[in-house]
Order: sequence, then structure tokens, then C-alpha cells
Amino acid sequence: MELFAVPDLPEVREGDDLAELIRDRVDLRPDDVVCVASTVVSKAEGRAFDLDDFPAGPRAREVATRLSEVSGDEKDPRFAQAVLEESTEVIMDAPFLLTESRFGHVGVNAGIDRSNVPGSDLLLLPERPSASAERIRDGLPADRVLVTDTCGRPFRHGQRGVAIGWAGMSPARDWRGESDRDGRELGVTVENVADELAAAANLVAGEGDDGTPVVVVREFRWGDHAESDAHFRDVDGDLIRQAVRGWEFDG
Repeated sequence: MELFAVPDLPEVREGDDLAELIRDRVDLRPDDVVCVASTVVSKAEGRAFDLDDFPAGPRAREVATRLSEVSGDEKDPRFAQAVLEESTEVIMDAPFLLTESRFGHVGVNAGIDRSNVPGSDLLLLPERPSASAERIRDGLPADRVLVTDTCGRPFRHGQRGVAIGWAGMSPARDWRGESDRDGRELGVTVENVADELAAAANLVAGEGDDGTPVVVVREFRWGDHAESDAHFRDVDGDLIRQAVRGWEFDG
């Protein structure tokens, strides 16, 4: 398997055709997986906003005050308002905002970015990343597209790439019913291939001002395995979320 960044992409603006920008700079093959950072997807889809676009309501002011007290730093209630508007659930409100986005992703601050947003204060995640992936895929000769983002993980330091949208492939490879080397049947193994490819792409893409937002994965083979649409955990089966819901920060 080979991974390489698409070179010389310009600063993406609202209305830009990402598929055309990619297509003009790399010769793609049908079985390539094209990993596109959510940052440029959001920019093309006009998801950049100013803080003044989110006048703070009572709940946002309450959240900002609480976070200011906990952190010792002044928090802007307009930012809290943006997070609340992009979320379906606030799972934790201190010492940071952990929320579920409207498309099912759980992350800090609803995934809102405040860096690399020229001319604006905030960059929101795409509204429907899988639909975004499908639109990009429609304009490419490649059959598979992932929209990626970076986020932290429980129990580990650091961030890594994850898939938040996909087209032309299922997010997971289902090994259940197959056998291990000793002939024992696998009963629980569902491999999140989309996240694994996104993490590999993030190694090539880089971060900060060195970042390249589109990475091509070549010669990835799914193999003779079943597919699974499992990606975001259902609320009823998410034991970590249930535990965090009942926890209150005391710091």
C-alpha cells in the first residue's frame, strides 16, 4: 500500500470544486482511496463564520462562565453558542465541552476549528460529511473518498486522524464468523478501516502550516471480508458516554 499527498493545492475558498482541484493535480486510479481533510471541505462549503454570527443565549453564557472559572481563562460565550448550535447533546460541560455533532461524531467543541481560517473566526465541520464525500467522489475517477478530521481519544495522549464521512466503501471490515490461526471462530472483531486509513493519511498530511489536505491511498485491498456500516456507537450501547453523562467535574 502506498500513500502520497496531492501537491500544490491552493487555499480553498467557498464554492471551489474540490474534485476538480484534486483531479487537475494527480492521476487517480479507480481503486484509490482519496482522503480529504474536513478543513478544506468546510471551506468549500462555506462553513467559515465570525463569532458575531453566534449571539450568545443564556445557556451559552452559563457554559462560558463555568469554563472560565474552571480554566482561569476568559471564555467567549459566542464560541460556546456556536458549539451548542452544532451539537445534539452536550455530554460534558467542564473542564471542556464534549458534544455529539449533528451527524453522530463525538468530540471536543463540536469539532469547531479556530486555526487556518483566513478572514473568519471559526470553521465548522461539514454539515453532512458523508454527503460531502459522495459529491467529491462524483467528480473523481477514484471510487472511494473519506472525509477526515483529527481528534483526541480517551486514555491516550495526542490526536490522530479519524474518518467522519465516507463514500464508495463501508467504514468497517467485519471479521466475525472467520477463524483465527488456531481455527477459533471470531465473534467480536469489526475493524474500523475508515479510521485506520484516515490515521495513516494524517501521517502523510501533517499538521499546522505544513499540512497538505488531500492524501491518496493506493493499492489498499479490502480482501474477502464482509462489510459493516458500524462507525459511530449507538447511544444505548455506548457505556463510556453513559458513564460520562453521570460524571461531574470537581476541580
